[in-house]
Amino acid sequence: MIECNGCVACKCYQGHDCSKKNDFSEINIKSRTIFDEPNIIKILKTAAEIEARHYMQWNRLEELIGFCQQMEYKKVGIAMCVGLAREAKTLVKVLSQYFNVFSICCKNSGISKDDYGMPHIKQDRYEATCNPIGQALILNKNQTDINIILGLCIGHDMLFTKYSDAPVTTFAVKDRVLAHNPLAALYSGYCLKKLQASSAVSN
Repeated sequence: MIECNGCVACKCYQGHDCSKKNDFSEINIKSRTIFDEPNIIKILKTAAEIEARHYMQWNRLEELIGFCQQMEYKKVGIAMCVGLAREAKTLVKVLSQYFNVFSICCKNSGISKDDYGMPHIKQDRYEATCNPIGQALILNKNQTDINIILGLCIGHDMLFTKYSDAPVTTFAVKDRVLAHNPLAALYSGYCLKKLQASSAVSN
């Protein structure tokens, strides 16, 4: 079992092998081989340059813009949740100053949940299922250089990432209760208490 979460020393940060009983030698060799691929090393170097030059200075949006510029991306795709339409409008307005932006809503194509036996939030109305695969395919068709997830549901973000041709980064994570800030659950004693084994999340 690998449990880096319990480590205090973080010796790997200083270049030491802290794998203990785990043998990561083959993984290290494979990782370095992949690092040598031109498109991979360019991403790694760009990320490192932004961290080194703008550490604790740029917010996530500034980092996103700077990263895309340094990578020489021209076409930026946004896979947006319909519930974050207002935020998507603002994000597109900002990014459009620098790039050609393509945004696609999660409900594209209007596919009925009933077609696939999916439950409704409200039973007395038509409900379209989210279509993350459609989002990916549409952005693929437009040959975007990078795709940005803006608030897709858990599961849907997985499928979008799986079917996207372009590299994917997340700008906002869906959390309907905590204002799309899931880390807040780890900072709140009330939230953590709800998640104890005795009252664990269930269906």
